[in-house]
Amino acid sequence: MAAAGNPTQWGDTYPDAALVQEDILANRQFVVMTNGQLEGTFAFILGSDPTYAHIEGAWLDDARPYGTIHRLAAAAESTHVADRVLAWAMEHCDSLRIDTHTANQVMQHVLDKNGFARCGTILTDDGTPRTAYQKLKG
Repeated sequence: MAAAGNPTQWGDTYPDAALVQEDILANRQFVVMTNGQLEGTFAFILGSDPTYAHIEGAWLDDARPYGTIHRLAAAAESTHVADRVLAWAMEHCDSLRIDTHTANQVMQHVLDKNGFARCGTILTDDGTPRTAYQKLKG
């Protein structure tokens, strides 16, 4: 992320080992593998996300259940990992939410080209703002 011009979104300590372990134990940590090679990882969570309870703006649909993608990371040499993750997640829910740092131009481009709508701004647990997106199926 830092090499792509976004050194502050995760810094050097996020996500920490405890959070990744929590995701694994909760069966919400996934990996992207191609021909036996690890290409990426992400957390996929079904159900309400407290981070998304308050938004400056408006969700496309705040009534239907949704899935959330967090902590999406791809190996530097891998391509289109985020596209594949987003497509996979949309196969598992009718409404998908994700957020990204305002400096993360790469992810914003990926979300825009995959049909996600910018819905507004949410605040993370540490109080920093993130641009929030949502995509609805059908």
